[in-house]
Amino acid sequence: WYGTHHKLDGAHWIVRERLGRDLDREIHRWVYVGDSTNDQRMFEAFPHSIGVANIRRFLPELTHQPRYVTPSERGAGFAEVVRHLLAHHRAA
Repeated sequence: WYGTHHKLDGAHWIVRERLGRDLDREIHRWVYVGDSTNDQRMFEAFPHSIGVANIRRFLPELTHQPRYVTPSERGAGFAEVVRHLLAHHRAA
């Protein structure tokens, strides 16, 4: 990774430019899912941050950790998040 660009800047840009919304004003409505050390800034910014299980090997290196870690790794962990969100949305 080179330069000062990071995922949080990209998230702000895409939400503003593509959705016409302000991420900071509604960040409590968003969920961030990551699995690596370069997700640390996103884990810090998002109150609903999730690491898929393979993040566990990086946890000692992270100053800002996800608030929840899935039982499964990689795509299976992401699928767990999606299933949970869909089940919760249907129940609401």
